[in-house]
Amino acid sequence: MRTNRALRTPGGLSVRLDVRATVVVALILLAALTASVVLIGTGDFPIPAGDVLKTLLGNGNAGQEFIVNELRLPRVLVGLLVGASLGLGGALFQAVSRNPLGSPDVLGLSQGATAGALTMIVLFSGSATQITLGALVGGLVTGLAIYLLAWKQGVHGYRLVLVGIGVSAIVTAVNGYLLTRSTLTEAAQAVVWMTGSLSGRDWTQVWPLLWLCAVLVPLVLANGRGLRMMEMGDDVSHALGVRVERVRLLLLVAAVLLTAAATAAAGPVSFVALTAPQLARRLTRSPGPNLLASLCMGAALLVTADWVSQKVFGADQLPVGVVTGVLGGVYLLWLLVTERRAGRI
Repeated sequence: MRTNRALRTPGGLSVRLDVRATVVVALILLAALTASVVLIGTGDFPIPAGDVLKTLLGNGNAGQEFIVNELRLPRVLVGLLVGASLGLGGALFQAVSRNPLGSPDVLGLSQGATAGALTMIVLFSGSATQITLGALVGGLVTGLAIYLLAWKQGVHGYRLVLVGIGVSAIVTAVNGYLLTRSTLTEAAQAVVWMTGSLSGRDWTQVWPLLWLCAVLVPLVLANGRGLRMMEMGDDVSHALGVRVERVRLLLLVAAVLLTAAATAAAGPVSFVALTAPQLARRLTRSPGPNLLASLCMGAALLVTADWVSQKVFGADQLPVGVVTGVLGGVYLLWLLVTERRAGRI
């Protein structure tokens, strides 16, 4: 049974509160923070969770403060921000396309960011900063190409997905060509980046992601009501006063920026953008895009996957992208079977 409550603000504005969705978001956020504390304490020099909290509050010894604040905290923050960005970006793509398969992995945005990074690695022998910028530009250019190719008196669901799949195939072929042009050293560097990893991440990756999320997340959430109405169809949305194409373009740009920035920071981490919104919707049992729940779920998934990779295989032995790829691939197969049985594909 769903419980909704109406809250009235001092200004007389009435706001409906979905109690179940609110509780689920709070629990997912708590799980993400708990996993983060455990992850910070995991490594070659294990630190108990209690000592991690004491160190974060400024009460640890010198050795713990160096390990926690300088070595492990930036990595965990990058994981949280990348997961949150992918979860929110995936929710936006799925809502705009009205298709559970409408994620950056399927639409080719991750492959576009990879092409930009590979271009900097293979053709220009770029530094880490240049590779990051190349990935960001590659994702943005790919997103723009998909939008223009899918445009026909507006951008609609299945056309966006089909164009994205086609662009993904082309960009994947380009990536394969770039790898054949690379030296052995460049190919090794490229393969490590393409797997998706949080290893070696520091504060230089944290701040750009943090500022981007600080700008885009409130902007996206402010347009959540219009996005929810758009799921009822463009005609109904127009009748309700939603400027459909303007909202759609704004949210697609935000989704592309979030995905490209996340890929630039950690590489193309697979399937988080696909699975996080679907899991969030199943937990909240709430219609609509579930933007905040998807954001929290993406963060929780990525830091948990990183903890699993370190706990099972040792620190930095298995990139987090491998874990998310295996789990996400299993989920994708299950989703395809479910959609086929429901007659939607």
